[in-house]
Amino acid sequence: MSRILLTGSAGHTASVLLPRLLEHPDRPEIIAFDLLPATMQHPRLQWRQGDLRAVDWQPILAGVDSVIHLAFVVLSPRLGRQRHWRAEMAEINREGSGRLLQAASSAGVERFVYSSSVAVYGAWPDNPEGISEDQPLRPPPGFAYAEDKTSVEALMQEYSLRHPELRLSRLRLHAIVGQHAQPLVNAIACSAIGLRLPNPELPIQCLHEEDAAAAILAAWERGAHGAFNIAAPEPVAWSQIPRRWQIPVSPRQLHWLHQRLRPFTRRLGDPGWLLGLQYPLIVNCRRAEEELGWQPRYAVGEALASLPCGRSA
Repeated sequence: MSRILLTGSAGHTASVLLPRLLEHPDRPEIIAFDLLPATMQHPRLQWRQGDLRAVDWQPILAGVDSVIHLAFVVLSPRLGRQRHWRAEMAEINREGSGRLLQAASSAGVERFVYSSSVAVYGAWPDNPEGISEDQPLRPPPGFAYAEDKTSVEALMQEYSLRHPELRLSRLRLHAIVGQHAQPLVNAIACSAIGLRLPNPELPIQCLHEEDAAAAILAAWERGAHGAFNIAAPEPVAWSQIPRRWQIPVSPRQLHWLHQRLRPFTRRLGDPGWLLGLQYPLIVNCRRAEEELGWQPRYAVGEALASLPCGRSA
């Protein structure tokens, strides 16, 4: 029987993935790790609470053959200026992930699946039409989430070169939407208010939560190695997303305002993501389809339409 450590088990993506793992025909035993208390119970599920920065991994990893690492601070929980929360966020994301990777290798873990993000590429004016996995990683400066994802990817790629026996896969997931997805991402997709972009035909790509979970499962099942883009096919133009109102403010102008509001509110997330609406960030997923056998069920338009706001639009 396989024994899997799933970090970030109380998070948005895990809420879709965890039931699938427990229903898997191989009947794996799951050790769910999170800072938060248990969200579900099952005979083959053990829940462990802890902090990535301080946990003793040795007893937890005993007998574990696979790690699925979803734990990551997406939105810093602290208010105040960036210097007040940025160091803590990096410590959890970067150092915490590094500690886990080192401990997993020392414990003889065979498979390690890391949920990265297409944000590592950045949205730049010279991006190709379909970004492949060999594209240089260029996170937008100041976007903490993308910077940390890129840093962890670099750490894992370097570690993988030195330890080829560890089947380490890095899944570069696009923005996930769905019933259990990050509320801010769903809100952006569902908002009745849209920005008036300089290019209203800017292509938009995303990923349905069910397809995200399926890709993670496929990477674990196949013991995949390397980086894989994961996104919904058939991007749609920004102008095709239904909005009741448009405000005549550019992403860069709203980013400027966001930076000044962030010390007082978390509702808009952490600064940086708005700049991603200036240029295309469309990825090619051929490698995942060929090597993982992953086939998305939802195109971009279908993923957006699956949201309550999308059905009523």
